[in-house]
Amino acid sequence: MEEKKLKIGIPKGSLQEHTFKIFELAGFNIQLLPRSYILLFDDPEIEGFLLRPQEIPRYLEDGKLDLGISGDDWIVETEAEVVEICDLRYAKQKIKKVKWVLAVPKDSKVESIRALKGKIISTEIVNIVQNYLKKNKVKAKVEFSFGATEVKPPRFADAIIDLIETGASLEAHNLKILDTVFESSTKLIANKNSWENPWKKEKIKELALLLKGAVESEKITGIFMHVHKNKLEETLKTLTAPAKPTVTRIPDTDLYDVFFVEDDKKTRDMIPKLKRMGCEAIVEFPLSKMVV
Repeated sequence: MEEKKLKIGIPKGSLQEHTFKIFELAGFNIQLLPRSYILLFDDPEIEGFLLRPQEIPRYLEDGKLDLGISGDDWIVETEAEVVEICDLRYAKQKIKKVKWVLAVPKDSKVESIRALKGKIISTEIVNIVQNYLKKNKVKAKVEFSFGATEVKPPRFADAIIDLIETGASLEAHNLKILDTVFESSTKLIANKNSWENPWKKEKIKELALLLKGAVESEKITGIFMHVHKNKLEETLKTLTAPAKPTVTRIPDTDLYDVFFVEDDKKTRDMIPKLKRMGCEAIVEFPLSKMVV
């Protein structure tokens, strides 16, 4: 009888901390064994491994993993054949896409990719960059960078194509951005055969639901408040929540309990407005999952 075990690859490095947080919000506890790449889940049906995100798509294609988390960049770069389950869309700082950009020294005369004909470009995504050059009909030398790519110009390379989130590192190294080469989002991906296995497919779908809900919860917050019946209709019209509010009358009173979720960036302005409208006992609280 086949052992019911799902082998998952978790990305090591910049995505590691946030991935652990998302799993925690989804209801899973993960323990990393000292000096090891093995992860212990509190779910006996999950076996985890901490791996470089560059490796995960290839290990999935080879069947060494059933499920994994990696970026579009490494899926495309490795040309791995995997099944995309869902877009988790988070980076190490916050939920968003990240960009691979073309950058040169600020004092460089290079103003576009075409000016790099015959020059040296340093990057970690060689295949993607070669396709980018081909698309722009430019012949340049692409050198693989083992890291710290932003320090390569001008001594070791004429330009770089590097991953950014805020652009602060490029600015610190006196580099300017000329173009966006590739935008990447974090994906939950699976091995093709694992996706065809009935038990594994159902387990993957359940896990994807929880992880997606955890990611969505980071964008929003919950708000609970009391609203007088005379203000209820006006108050509900002001709400822009992604889901309909829950409204319950408090017995033997003219008050209603109102619960809704809102974009966490909007609540700073919304709560004072609700208070001015006469809403009472306004409570804002974080959510661990948002499953729609």
